[in-house]
Amino acid sequence: MPDQIDLARLRHVLDGPWAAVRNAHREHLDARFLPVYGETGDQARERISRLLTELPAELGMASAFPTEYGGRSDVGGSIIASEMLAQVDLSLMVKAGVQWGLFGGAVQALGTRRHHDAYLRDIISGTVFGCFAMTETGHGSDVQQLRTTCTYDPQTQTYDLHTPHEAARKDYIGNAARDGRMAVVFAQLITNGRRHGVHAWLVPIRDAQGNPMPGVRIGDAGPKAGLLGVDNGRLTFDHVSVPRDMLLDRYGQVAPDGAYSSPIENDSRRFFTMLGTLVRGRVSVGGAASAATKSALTIAVRYGDIRRQFGTPDAGREVLLNDYLAHQRKLLPALATTYALHFAQSELVVALNEVQGGDGPVDEHRQRELESRAAGLKAAQTWHATRTIQMCREACGGAGYLAENRLPSLKADTDVFTTFEGDNTVLLQLVAKGLLTGYRDEFGSLDGWGRASFVAEQVRGMVLERTAARSLIERLISAVPGRDEEVAVTDRGWQLKTFEDRERHLLDGAVRRLRNGAATKDRPFDIFNDVQDHVLSVAAAHIDRITLEAFVAGVDGTADPAVRALLSRVCDLYALSVIETNKGWFLEHGRLTPARSKAITGVVNGLLKELRPHMRDLVDGFAIPQEWLHAAILREEPHRQETMTAHDDAGDPQVVPAYAAGRRAQQDGDPEPAHT
Repeated sequence: MPDQIDLARLRHVLDGPWAAVRNAHREHLDARFLPVYGETGDQARERISRLLTELPAELGMASAFPTEYGGRSDVGGSIIASEMLAQVDLSLMVKAGVQWGLFGGAVQALGTRRHHDAYLRDIISGTVFGCFAMTETGHGSDVQQLRTTCTYDPQTQTYDLHTPHEAARKDYIGNAARDGRMAVVFAQLITNGRRHGVHAWLVPIRDAQGNPMPGVRIGDAGPKAGLLGVDNGRLTFDHVSVPRDMLLDRYGQVAPDGAYSSPIENDSRRFFTMLGTLVRGRVSVGGAASAATKSALTIAVRYGDIRRQFGTPDAGREVLLNDYLAHQRKLLPALATTYALHFAQSELVVALNEVQGGDGPVDEHRQRELESRAAGLKAAQTWHATRTIQMCREACGGAGYLAENRLPSLKADTDVFTTFEGDNTVLLQLVAKGLLTGYRDEFGSLDGWGRASFVAEQVRGMVLERTAARSLIERLISAVPGRDEEVAVTDRGWQLKTFEDRERHLLDGAVRRLRNGAATKDRPFDIFNDVQDHVLSVAAAHIDRITLEAFVAGVDGTADPAVRALLSRVCDLYALSVIETNKGWFLEHGRLTPARSKAITGVVNGLLKELRPHMRDLVDGFAIPQEWLHAAILREEPHRQETMTAHDDAGDPQVVPAYAAGRRAQQDGDPEPAHT
């Protein structure tokens, strides 16, 4: 692997198709958009609300809206915008996500032309602040069983929106406590005495003076651990009258006489189709979690390159933190996983843009695959963020606990992401149920379990396919010899085969247990509940596999030889770290011998030493402006202004000024850091 890496070329690979969106944020989001340490909740809310209206017009998640209403019809660009905002201030990202991703996105996806004409321009401009009122106190993750009702009255041609009891209260609703004027409210549609499942209405909740509308009770969700700038609130509706044309009726229409019609007859299929159009929010949350993780790792790695601790008998200087194997063991595997998830997220955003970015009909199979992948990656990214940001805090010692060093706020602000936009455990079950349903469709009936239809009722049939690099992955796997002992653990085909074999074995085992359960039990719940732990393992293995495949595809698509070599070694570290973490399973199931298991640990330690000189390169490749890191412990870090080589979309080099303070010089003779 070369000693020198062209950072601009690494950045070019990581920035991907929406490099222009990333660069626009780096250029225009200055210090006034950064978090303010020590402010009160009220101060944070006022600041974030003001900044939301001051975001430069060329930025933001509003780019996903159609051009005719002031957007840019760029779904992928809106996701990248949320990632960039997350590196600046997570409260600002969530506030923008509620306004343009959830509230505005629901109006766009579930409404029709008359709703778009009436509201989208004001939503995009921020003239109308709105809420996304789905979650209820008693049914947060079980959206299909929401208790709020909206009953149509043909005589008045209005709906009666009602909260029947306290558990049906809309809870944790962003923008509700302070700024929201309207809300997209999800409730059970009832007309002519019949329920038609969950639908959505556009409902005014405050008047022009900011007072609650008649029948609407608004409360504050109270102090939170993080995201102080987001005004989460509670909404209760006491027989609120809603005009008939405020039903967002793309998937279900109610005639003046109360007759219901829909292009999708089945209630469950219609419900999942409606939710599927809102997958953008889940993709944004996963990307934002990864963006925050990159910030934390950048702070910890840079600090580890200036902070010295303990000396050695043969040297007069103390040792840099990053030179300790124990420190490398903390930071480098987490950094490798972050890279892997970056490529998986990039592939997901491209797929989202292809599926939802056009004007034509949505490919139903690709939409279902997109929903499953978004659910799994969101869980993986947010759990990784929670673990890694805490690890970075510890890696910075006591300094990492100070608010001025950013890590405490990153930790607090991302903590809710594991249950935000879908509880991670529930999301993994959705992934696994999709795999099980796909297994049934591909290989036949699941015998007695199949008749229970427990999975089929909740998840549409699908067969989850490989990632974009299907032919590449198959070629690498097919080249692996029959005996594992004959193959180096750094062989890419062996790594891919090992991940695939683990997923397939777990899936087959889950199916066998479900079949056995169906033979002895009558209740579908008991059949599934008894194997829930196994099912979650299937989903986790599946996400590990598609993440590795995305990373392999990213390495294969890298043109610069030095950058490609570096990424290849990082990919090795990711793959072997996952195998090392799951050694117990691989040993129990005869996939690794004890000797090969020990060898993997030795190879991982060797990779850490090999990658140590490039730790700073790897975090600098994220291209986070120095100002955005907003960490006092990096103020004394030596920097050198550089001219960086950027690349246009064709990959041709163009010399441009550095966008931020240059990376720390690595050559001998650099000035001794003042910080010890």
